[in-house]
Amino acid sequence: MCDLMKALLFVTGRGIGGDAVTAYNISQALIRKGVECEFVLDHTAPGLLFEKKGIKWHRSSIPQAGGHAATKSKLFKASIKTLNASLEAARLCRQIHPNVVVGVIGGGAIVGCIAAIMARIPAVGILITPMDAKVCTKIATTIVLPESNLFTRKMNDKKIYKAYSPVDPKIVEGNPARAMKKIPLGYDANKPTILISSGSTLFEDMARAASRLGEEGIDANLMVVGEPLEQGYKKHFSYPNVFYLGYIDWIRDLYQLVDLAILTDDGMMIHEAMVFQLPVVALLGVKYGRYHNLAEVFEGAVLESNLQDLPAVVKKAFKELEDMKKKTEHYGKDILAAADNIADAIIRTAKKE
Repeated sequence: MCDLMKALLFVTGRGIGGDAVTAYNISQALIRKGVECEFVLDHTAPGLLFEKKGIKWHRSSIPQAGGHAATKSKLFKASIKTLNASLEAARLCRQIHPNVVVGVIGGGAIVGCIAAIMARIPAVGILITPMDAKVCTKIATTIVLPESNLFTRKMNDKKIYKAYSPVDPKIVEGNPARAMKKIPLGYDANKPTILISSGSTLFEDMARAASRLGEEGIDANLMVVGEPLEQGYKKHFSYPNVFYLGYIDWIRDLYQLVDLAILTDDGMMIHEAMVFQLPVVALLGVKYGRYHNLAEVFEGAVLESNLQDLPAVVKKAFKELEDMKKKTEHYGKDILAAADNIADAIIRTAKKE
């Protein structure tokens, strides 16, 4: 136990999707170990995930820091924003007096770590982008997740840890009966079920994936999850076996019904799929052309596909389904332990420094 220890977590994004889930799951592991946790989101973030859980948060500027595929011009502009944001964040750190700052992904990692150094507080960066790796590994203890370009490299730096994304261990407590009550009419329990999702936000190519499978006559329930970036994406859901569910908070229940998941090659959902022993087809290029090569990280359990070839790859996945399920078992236990492993690294950093 860590009496009276406090962690301040800086979180990239809107406080809705994968970055927020990563931060929240880390906080829950820290809380189980006796660490008090507080969160910081950008001024513009609605923070719906935290709001639903009754968690209040601080506000400070957290720019996106350029992203995975940023141009030099965008990176330069982001660097100016990041410096100003870090000064604001350092003032917040001095007001709150945490024992350790945890910067979570991208801009959150960079701003959090720089601010902590300015405020003379131990820092840990949770990394997935080339930019957060470039900055944070030089100034703080870091934990690289599978999307990071550092994850598959051999490294001897004792301040750089590797970890799977921190899945909530309670994810396995889903109830298929609850899911069945919420699924629209027309769902056929005798057919296989395919989950189609790019996370909390639905990107257009993932919506197009549903229509691609519908027009090819894939004989399965096609369950589309996520709030669309534009409402016009709903035009892709006209096929009778496509069920659009929108943004849902009962994903753990839905997982219990799924046979195959079509996801982006990043983030929490691939990890959750491994825990549920769900084979995955990773649809490439959905999010601004990003590529993380998670098929290599989860070898044998994840197949890659572009949009055009998706029906053929889905058919291949169904032929190899049992073998792919066996491969997922190799990763599930380690993924469920990831949150505690990350929390332990954060606590060690706070105590050492």
